[in-house]
Order: sequence, then structure tokens, then C-alpha cells
Amino acid sequence: MTDALADAPPPPSPPGRRNPLQAWFGISLWKRILAALVVGAVVGYFWGEGATSLKWMGDIFVRLIRMMVAPLVFVIIASGVAQLGDARRLGGIGVKTIAMYVLTTLIAVSIGLAIATLLGPGVGADLHNAAPQAVAPPKSPAELFIGIVPLNPIKALAEGETLAIIFFAVLVGAGVIVAGKDGEPVARLLASASEVMLRIVGFVMEAAPFGVFALIAVVMGTNGPETFLHVAKLGVCVIIGAAIQTFVTHAAVVRLGAWLPLLPFYRGCMDAILVGFSTSSSSATLPVAIRVAEENLGIKPSISSTVLPLGATIGMDGTAMYVAMLTMFAAQAFGVPLTLADYALVAITTTIVAMGVAPVPSGSLFVLAAVLATIGVGPTQTAIIVGFILPFDRILDMIRTVPNVTCDLSIATAVARWEKEIDVAEYLSKKDV
Repeated sequence: MTDALADAPPPPSPPGRRNPLQAWFGISLWKRILAALVVGAVVGYFWGEGATSLKWMGDIFVRLIRMMVAPLVFVIIASGVAQLGDARRLGGIGVKTIAMYVLTTLIAVSIGLAIATLLGPGVGADLHNAAPQAVAPPKSPAELFIGIVPLNPIKALAEGETLAIIFFAVLVGAGVIVAGKDGEPVARLLASASEVMLRIVGFVMEAAPFGVFALIAVVMGTNGPETFLHVAKLGVCVIIGAAIQTFVTHAAVVRLGAWLPLLPFYRGCMDAILVGFSTSSSSATLPVAIRVAEENLGIKPSISSTVLPLGATIGMDGTAMYVAMLTMFAAQAFGVPLTLADYALVAITTTIVAMGVAPVPSGSLFVLAAVLATIGVGPTQTAIIVGFILPFDRILDMIRTVPNVTCDLSIATAVARWEKEIDVAEYLSKKDV
């Protein structure tokens, strides 16, 4: 009798009770991140400057994400190109991808110019107390083009030169294809490395709620919502523009370009949107974007590994829109009259320079001088504009990073659909997540 009792299974847990860890991991990641964002904003608002004591937590999270970018970009691009099986397909995918990025960027610039013209955020702006902040002149298109070819691929990896890494990875992948059977061991190694890197990204993303909590608390504690009032009209412009670009332009890419329903798309990429919002960095969001593209949207690695890294570098819809708005802000503040030809010149220039913006916080301010020069705003006036915007730029940067993220994922979805490299059943399964 005693032995029978000893061998009996333990009584079941009372219904409704779960291990706290099971309960935590049972919640969708995007819901945990969203909750952390809200709680962080509340904590930062009431704690004020004291919230800076949490900065280390946010910094560690950002460093974890950025740690992944260079090795992840290399292995997934090289692996993705190798999986294409035909180097000629890469050219077709590249042309479609770049054409789509140019199109959405041009639309974003047009939206930015239109909204800023209608709302006039720079009209009556008081710039007298702005502390001038000079910015270094941006690289010329020739310098950007030359920099794509790395002198030392290992150095490019170490310094995180994304375009140079992409170039070298494409060459490695193409070499694997051309090598045929002799390249198969390398192809398997790259595919295995890609899977390992994505699993590491998954580990890092479990820390996202804590990192987002800290990042938002620090921003809210040091800036506070009242600082937004100083640039309220510009902030309203950015919010409206970002919403239109995210929920109209990119929705059209998914619905009309890929012929897929919208709800699974926005649900599926919510993790990347929230990380992009909290970090204000397209580059830091790249590992998350790749993960959600493959696991949530059903996009095959051959597309996610080629389209998304390129998009993190040139897919800057939110940035282009913001630079266009700042150009109008400067013109209105300094009383510079603009003709239709000026608008066209600003649109073209912004579309070009936005693709060379570093995918880091406040990166758009570094190319502003090039666009303002086209309407006759000199370096001194540009420094005043940058000095006026800089104290509030982090908040605005968070908003405009969202369309950068949805741009990349919507174009990846459309290209994957065109190339028949998307699991539609997997994509549709996210409508009820």
C-alpha cells in the first residue's frame, strides 16, 4: 500500500494556477513589449530625472541588438543568395526591391512636403534662443558609392559598415552558387549559421520588454511630454505623416502589391514596430525585422535575407518625410519663398540623400544641410535649425522610425509574393494572434 502511494503521480495543480514563468512566456511578445512601453512612460513621467538610473538597462538591450547586426547581415545574405540557386534571380529581386524603395521614399517626401505646407509648422517659430549646432557635411553620392566596396571585409564587419557587408555577402553567396557541388558544404554552413543567429536573436528579444521599459522611462523622465509643446505643430506633422505612410502607403504595398490582407501583416510585424519605436534605430531593429518576417509573415530566407538588410540602409521613408518637413519648417521660419521648381528639387534631393542616412538615432539631421542648401539656406541657418530641433529630436525620431520599419517589411512581403517565396498559410495564421 505504501509503495503504491509512493508511485502515484502528484496531485494536479489547482485549475487556473500556472507557474509565473509559464504565464509570462504565454503572453505574445509584442503584448509584453507594448505593456513595458506604457509602464515605462508612466514610471518616467512620475520619476522624472531619476529615471536616468535605468539607462544602463536600455543601453545593454540596444548593445545586444546592435551586436547581432553585422554577423547576422553577413550570414543571412550570403545564405539567402546561395539558396536562390541561380545568380540571375538576384538581379531581378534587387531591381524590384530598389525600385520599390525609391517609390515609397518619393511618396513619403511628397507627403512630408504637403503636410508641412498645409500646417505651416515653421510659421512664427521663435529661433532666437536656439543654440546653433553645426553638423558635418554629408558624404557625396560618389563617396557613398565607393564605400560600398570594402578594402577589408573583416574591418567592415568590425565597424558595422552595412552596405560594405551586404556587398561582400552577395559576392560570397554568388560564389557558392557558381561553385556548384564544391560550394555545397559552404552553403550548408551558411544556412546553419543563419538558423543559429536567428535563435540568438530570439534569446535577445526575450529581454526586449525590460529594455523597452528602460528606454521609454529615460526618454519620458528627461524630456517629459511638456517639451513636446515647443515643437507641437512639427510633432503633429510628423505623427500625421507617419500614420499616412504606415497605414496608407505601406498598406497599399501589402494589399495591392502582394494581394494579402492587412491585419496579419500589422499583427505579425508588431514586435519590430515596437522595438523600432523604442530604439529609434532602423539598424538596431534589423535582427527583429528578419525574425518576424520569417516566423510571423512566412517570408522565405531567400527574400528576407536580401530585401531587409538593404532596406535597413536605404528604406528610410520616415526619415525622408521628416527631412522634407524640416526643410519646409526652415523655409517658413526664415521666410524663404519656394516655387514649384524648388519643391521638385527638394523632393528629388531628399529622396537621394535619405538613402545615405545612417540608420541610427537623429541620423536625419546629418543630411539636412544638403537639402537646405538647395533652397538657399546656408550653414549658419542650418546650425540654428538643428540646435532648435535637437533637444526634441529623440521623441520625433521614435515616431518617424515606425514607417522605416513597416516600409522594409511591406516591401519584403510584396517581393516575396511576386517571387513565390512566401508561405501564405503561415502569413494568414497571424490574423488571430
